[in-house]
Amino acid sequence: MPKEDIRAAAEDLADSLAREHGVRSYWDGDRVKIKGAGVDGVLSFHDDLIDVSVRLGLLTSMFEAPLRREIQRYLDEHIT
Repeated sequence: MPKEDIRAAAEDLADSLAREHGVRSYWDGDRVKIKGAGVDGVLSFHDDLIDVSVRLGLLTSMFEAPLRREIQRYLDEHIT
């Protein structure tokens, strides 16, 4: 998949997370950083690898499984 398409999918994912979970996102090179109450994450891509790293605070950690599923579902549907 071309890098531009991966970036567009990452932007869409960040927008979706902002709408549904109230997080903010901003780009730093080929990485989108995500921040919110109890959430701090980075989605980066290089070569053929997409890396999603999210740190959750104590109260938000109970949402780890649904958040993981949502991100995985989105990537499965939009990244080929």
